[in-house]
Amino acid sequence: MQKNCKMTSMRYLLAFCLMLLWATVAAAQTGNEPVCIQCHDADMMKPAFRKIPAEWRQSWHHQNGVSCHDCHGGDPTDAAMAMSPQRGFVGTPKYQGVPEFCGKCHVGILKNYIESGHGKALKASGSGPNCVTCHGAHDIRKANIDIINEQRCSQCHTYERAGIMKQALFATERKIRDIENALKKLSSQGMYTAEEDKTLFRTEAEFRTLFHTVDVSLVKEKTDGFDKQLDGLRKKTDSLFAELESRKSFTGLLTLLFAGAGVVVYLLAKTYR
Repeated sequence: MQKNCKMTSMRYLLAFCLMLLWATVAAAQTGNEPVCIQCHDADMMKPAFRKIPAEWRQSWHHQNGVSCHDCHGGDPTDAAMAMSPQRGFVGTPKYQGVPEFCGKCHVGILKNYIESGHGKALKASGSGPNCVTCHGAHDIRKANIDIINEQRCSQCHTYERAGIMKQALFATERKIRDIENALKKLSSQGMYTAEEDKTLFRTEAEFRTLFHTVDVSLVKEKTDGFDKQLDGLRKKTDSLFAELESRKSFTGLLTLLFAGAGVVVYLLAKTYR
């Protein structure tokens, strides 16, 4: 009888441990996501709001650790306080307030936008293009010049001027992509590229800021400066590739020397026998 009780107790203890382990794993899987996502994923949520988590998970913001509360405020760890004004929750901004909303982080871009034709149109009529018009709200992707296209731009005006600006940006954009791919390749082969990565990030961020002036003359004038910065960075990546090849050659030489030494030792040992 006592033995049966002990066995039953052991089973309960084992079941409890398994449940605790499952709960820990489940918490670890969702622990990095704010409570906002858990609510928006729920079946009771309106369809328009339920699509937000999937869009955010695919976004450039998500890839860079920018979460709901970074934009909307609130407490991301407490469902009861997630939408509390006392915790800084601001919710969805009004259409005219979107630039200031995004400009909390994108300060340089906001300045150029406000002074641009887009910003002036929004201020004058309340219906000009804002950040969401071109970038979307939650499915924000990494910016590139493909954002400038006839389908999007011609919703408000003809594409002619935008097309000229895109052409002016094209060569610089291609250099950025080439250097980005080169740095990824170098990093994957064990080369230290942290300094070059920072330089590219800073240069690209400044270049993206230029887009928002929507000033064709200014874009043409400034791209030369960015091209020079990128040419300098390209020389650094070329030097790193040369260093990588040198290391490979040296490693190959050492391998041959060790192999040769091994053969000599083997032959000497065989001779002494």
